[in-house]
Amino acid sequence: MDIDIRHAPSFAVARASLAGGEAIKAESSAMMATSDGVSLEARMQGGLFKSLKRAALGGESLFVTTYTAPPQGGWVDLAAVLPGDLFVAAVDPARALFLSKGSWLCASDGIELDTKWGGFKNLFGGEGGFLVRASGAGQVGMSCYGALDTVTLAPGERFVVDSGHMVAYEEGVAMTLRKAASGVVQSIASGEGLVLEFTGPGAVMTQTRNPTALVGWLTGVLPFARQGEH
Repeated sequence: MDIDIRHAPSFAVARASLAGGEAIKAESSAMMATSDGVSLEARMQGGLFKSLKRAALGGESLFVTTYTAPPQGGWVDLAAVLPGDLFVAAVDPARALFLSKGSWLCASDGIELDTKWGGFKNLFGGEGGFLVRASGAGQVGMSCYGALDTVTLAPGERFVVDSGHMVAYEEGVAMTLRKAASGVVQSIASGEGLVLEFTGPGAVMTQTRNPTALVGWLTGVLPFARQGEH
């Protein structure tokens, strides 16, 4: 399988080129188009319990759609809900990948998805407490809001990111939650409350826009927009 990212970074589309009989798993409703003959099947990956956990806690759909190419091969175009970049990461059995809520887009057939408790640092950091863990061997496609940055940390190297800008990080990277600035007044004045601090070794993926900030902006604007209609 080969995944080619087109129209990046603003409105990225992932085209997965499949050999005959090859399959790719994707988030429900992510499909934009397919070549002729590609079949699809929606199912609960890992059984009912894992699927319910991933949907209720990890922010993903209950059903995962599997696209399978016909004997002559084919392709599938996949796109995210929010405008932004897409990124493909290789996963191997020695190191899994943790994805923030809603960032998983697709994966090759050898990848298993599960939902893991990320700790209270995620809960209070705005990520809902749970992360999607992608393990096995293959490729994982991720989406983000805005452009995507990857920071590769050396052993012991630290990196700080606002929780709303975190997309994913490799297993083996340590993550802690702390205040952005010393003192309550400084945190309020700076507009930054709690941040995530990562310690290497490993890679951390971030997004240049914050979906939570978008929701907050829309919540403030929509009541006035409705009033203007009357």
